[in-house]
Amino acid sequence: MLSLGRRVFEAHEPVIMAIVNRTPDSFYDQGATFRDEPALARVEQAVAEGAAIIDIGGVKAGPGDEVTAEEEVRRTVGFVAEVRRRFPDVVISVDTWRHEVGEAVCDVGADLLNDAWGGVDPRLAEVAARYKVGLVCTHAGGAEPRTRPHRVEYDDVVADILRVTVGLAERAVELGVERESVLIDPGHDFGKNTRHSLEATRRLPELVATGWPVLVSLSNKDFVGETLDTPLKERVVGTLATTAVSAWLGAQVYRVHEVAETRQVVDMVATIAGHRPPAVARRGLA
Repeated sequence: MLSLGRRVFEAHEPVIMAIVNRTPDSFYDQGATFRDEPALARVEQAVAEGAAIIDIGGVKAGPGDEVTAEEEVRRTVGFVAEVRRRFPDVVISVDTWRHEVGEAVCDVGADLLNDAWGGVDPRLAEVAARYKVGLVCTHAGGAEPRTRPHRVEYDDVVADILRVTVGLAERAVELGVERESVLIDPGHDFGKNTRHSLEATRRLPELVATGWPVLVSLSNKDFVGETLDTPLKERVVGTLATTAVSAWLGAQVYRVHEVAETRQVVDMVATIAGHRPPAVARRGLA
């Protein structure tokens, strides 16, 4: 079971987390949701298409202009408050590694802190515990925020993922975060090359076997592009193929740009696996 905000998700229930970037330089949409109006429209569309979680980020993951904690707060806090007002039942996640930002967004209604940089600020987990919100525990290979991997090596990348994410998850629970509100994320592309991310995908059952719900952030990432030799805007098919495999291997939460397409993929896999009935069943009955 996964419990976030007002929502409870059963063990085999696939959950869509829609990305809404409050940045002028996001790698995929190039700032399309930086202003409030298009960002709120994006939230409304994502919820209508089946997203249960909205993940709001105020700093792009890659290198770029410096964004201070104060600026990150400015980009996210008012927006979180407005999303909370308009969508009281949606789970609001904020993608941040800074405890100052975590406190500010929890004050106005965030339900989940998505720590994509793997505990680089250990006080973020303390914030999650104090506000009784959820926490995503990610493997980033020890990388500093907003840096790209360079000649990174692991003896066994999945062993390292397990060591780091389970350690972060156990620490969060010790601090007071509810166990049912903690997720682990192998961190595709974060502190990894393409082969590392592919191996992490193949071996997702090892993460699932820990008992922690597994979140995967696959959407249009470089490992998809390098695998297929496709540019950024032509990675949707590869992303959806990887999503289908991840769903079959037991991942539960999917952080995505394309909500409707992902919803169909994970629902189809869940139905084939026997965890979800068909939406309709008319064939052969009349």
